[in-house]
Amino acid sequence: MDAALVNPFIEGTLHILDTTAFVKVKPEPFFLKKDRKHLGDISGFLEISGDLSGTAAISFSEKSILGIVSAMFGEDMTEINEEIHDAVGEISNMVAGHVTTKVAELGKKIKVKFRELKIGRDESIDHIKGPPHVLAIPFRTTKGKVVIEICYGDESAS
Repeated sequence: MDAALVNPFIEGTLHILDTTAFVKVKPEPFFLKKDRKHLGDISGFLEISGDLSGTAAISFSEKSILGIVSAMFGEDMTEINEEIHDAVGEISNMVAGHVTTKVAELGKKIKVKFRELKIGRDESIDHIKGPPHVLAIPFRTTKGKVVIEICYGDESAS
């Protein structure tokens, strides 16, 4: 998978968490996922279309999203509720916009859009059809764990 197509997701997520919630992030070793297991308690699922096709997910542990949204809103959030759902959707939309812009700078026309929320540890993350290679990039934040998953179609990522 081309690092130039992965980096905008990382940069966008880190930038948005830093500027909206003042959350500092430390990367952990990345890995290829071997299953569809959800790597968080709530995720924003993104669809990539255009010159490239694929999917991505930004997954948060309950602890991390409650801490992030508490910092964003300036009030203590204690449970995953509609406000948290809205915040994950908004963070996902901001990341999608960042990625669309940065990949366009590489000469590729794509559209990254927020498709849906995945809520609960029992949810699976179903990336694109075919033999997907899903890159998982975990991060430790000052609020808890965040994982970015990225999957491009075989013809897109090389």
